[in-house]
Amino acid sequence: MSASKEIHQRSLAELARGLSAGDFSSRELTEALLRRIVKHQASLNAFITITSDEALERADVADKARASGDAGPLNGLPIVYKDLFCTKDVLTTCGSRILENFVSPYDATVVARLKSAGAVMLGKTNMDEFAMGSSNETSYYGPVTNPWNTKLSPGGSSGGSAAAVAARLTPAATGTDTGGSIRQPAALTGTVGLKATYGRVSRYGMVAFASSLDQAGVITRTAEDAAMLMGVMAGFDERDSTSVDHPVPDYVGGLSRPVKGLKIGIVRQHFDEGLDANCAEKVNAALAALKAEGATLIEIDLPNIDLSVPTYYVVAPAECSSNLSRFDGVRFGRRSENPEDLLDLYSRSRGEGFGAEVKRRIMTGTYVLSAGYYDAYYLKAQKVRQLISQDFRNAFANVDVIAGPTAPTTAFAIGEKTDDPITMYLNDIYTIGANLAGLPGLSVPCGFADGLPVGLQLVGPHFAEETILACAHQYQQLTDWHDQVPGDYA
Repeated sequence: MSASKEIHQRSLAELARGLSAGDFSSRELTEALLRRIVKHQASLNAFITITSDEALERADVADKARASGDAGPLNGLPIVYKDLFCTKDVLTTCGSRILENFVSPYDATVVARLKSAGAVMLGKTNMDEFAMGSSNETSYYGPVTNPWNTKLSPGGSSGGSAAAVAARLTPAATGTDTGGSIRQPAALTGTVGLKATYGRVSRYGMVAFASSLDQAGVITRTAEDAAMLMGVMAGFDERDSTSVDHPVPDYVGGLSRPVKGLKIGIVRQHFDEGLDANCAEKVNAALAALKAEGATLIEIDLPNIDLSVPTYYVVAPAECSSNLSRFDGVRFGRRSENPEDLLDLYSRSRGEGFGAEVKRRIMTGTYVLSAGYYDAYYLKAQKVRQLISQDFRNAFANVDVIAGPTAPTTAFAIGEKTDDPITMYLNDIYTIGANLAGLPGLSVPCGFADGLPVGLQLVGPHFAEETILACAHQYQQLTDWHDQVPGDYA
């Protein structure tokens, strides 16, 4: 690492080494990044809340801990949280008007574990309302813009986290992925996005959208950084009924696994006419680079993967309809003024508090769960979901990793797809399958098309985060796409 490398340009791992060497303090690092956040907030709108005072206090605590030899694994390292992770005494809005004044009384497990490891929270990032969107335009707080071109979307729903990492406002961020909401914005902003196996990371304190699909993860600059965070976040949590008690490996130690001998499956259906030709070229070049390192490329077939989008848009709205019923203006959240009766309180609080996309999905979900339509839509979607899961199991009997494009195109213009929900939904066509099957997935930068980032997606079997992280890390040793910085944010 160059000694002259500016502090905001360093990866999480580089910052950890710099703190250990005494090159700078956690307070100096925190102050530098907070200045950048304030400077660029107007152009990016990446944050809903900036926690400057708390960050500086935590940085001072970290510096004292390091001086006393009591430093945790992430001691003094900055991080930001997608604004659906509950954070004690700090706003948690989910990008929605209905929660604009909600201050959480507790920390989500993910937040608590990272805090215990010494991480310093800089703020809470903007997001699509209740994580429903693929462009970060459904937020009550306005759209996030892409650092590579502020007229374009950074993707969603974790767009604020992705934009903040891409613009070097933070080295790391948390996100959530229900149908691609970590991997797709990572691809569109030139960052690394990792979605864990369903049940690998606790969902406790993570405001639910679709409970059988939501999974936490991270957005970073490198696979090494993602491995550092995943080692702290992963693990069983008795407070989460969907958490799986499965051993947590040494993700950082596993990064040295070579690509040679790795069997990589290439999904035939992912290279059809829906994939932009320039994106396909970059993805194919990345696959060729892995092959040159000794990986074997094997074409595979996922016969039911084309049904993933319609299946998702039955299952996810059904679960969202149930989960969001708690936001009624009674217990917490926004309450309408002077209601005539209880029904009026419910209807006006929800009508005023929820945005158009959330209402669309609630109504869709309520419809598919209603008497007379449950069997025709919801039950059938769950059966197709099992077929998709079986297709993945069959594929992983022959390959170690499945690779392909993360998104069908590069970043698109803000407002370009807001009037056509179906076109917007198709942005997740390559990512949704992993959520339906509960598999880990990762997007890693693999080049540029017309000056905009392109992402390579890696999907592994259940609990194979170590494998896909190692593959991504080895690829990043061959390339420098992850070191490219948007011009205005260098």
